Amino acid sequence: MAERSRGARRRLLLLLLLLAGSAASPAEEGGGRREAGGGEHGEEAARHHDSSYGTFASEFYDLRYLSEEGYPFPTAPPVDPFAKIRVDDCGKTKGCFRYGKPGCNAETCDYFLSYRRIGADVEFELSADTDGWVAVGFSSDKKMGGDDVMACVHDDNGRVRIQHFYNVGQWAKEIQRNPARDEEGVFENNRVTCRFKRPVYVPREETIVDLHLSWYYLFAWGPAIQGSITRHDIDSPPVSERVVSIYKYEDIFMPSAAYQTFSSPFCLLLIVALTFYLLMGTP
Repeated sequence: MAERSRGARRRLLLLLLLLAGSAASPAEEGGGRREAGGGEHGEEAARHHDSSYGTFASEFYDLRYLSEEGYPFPTAPPVDPFAKIRVDDCGKTKGCFRYGKPGCNAETCDYFLSYRRIGADVEFELSADTDGWVAVGFSSDKKMGGDDVMACVHDDNGRVRIQHFYNVGQWAKEIQRNPARDEEGVFENNRVTCRFKRPVYVPREETIVDLHLSWYYLFAWGPAIQGSITRHDIDSPPVSERVVSIYKYEDIFMPSAAYQTFSSPFCLLLIVALTFYLLMGTP
């Protein structure tokens, strides 16, 4: 009788142990297998985890782009290239200045500039035939000195950076306070091209002008040494004939020196005189 009672207690204890083991949670079982790490199941789970798409941080930082099925693309989509400057809008939805060969555009002019208002900003587009820098200055006269200057500079790393300068006499001093934003630039086909915005209104300061006022525009470009601008390419860079208003869009062409031979008043007068002489003959 006592032996039978002890056997029943053993069977009851074994049953309780079995029930307790089967009641363990799946998370605890998984944790036990990972902690043991020596069994085939643990190694298989580890390999499956390591071959997955990684932790949340790596998925968020390296594999941020997902397909419709929810799987990461093998590579991120390419960055949009620099949008080409449209000249068809010149004189309509933006103002333009072209300097160079008659009929040139933003990719063939010696120098090109456009401006247009976008909300509280003015967007500028600059391009020049140079491997160094291209700039525009805002001046109260047609002379260099005391001018607010925005320049796009091609550095040795191939980047085009937008910098702010102030002309002190014939010397351009870089100003750390830069009003430019939404900056982008590219160096292609031996041309520096850039696009940026700056506010129409700014706090009163000597080195930054309010663009809602009208200014003469100074156009310049030239070489750069280790990302630092040097003297402009031509001795007398072009200047707008009159003050420029951001509220008026015009398409203005200025012939470069090579195409100014027959456009100056003196040359035209000389041609008229020679024509008259040939028609009338000598006395």
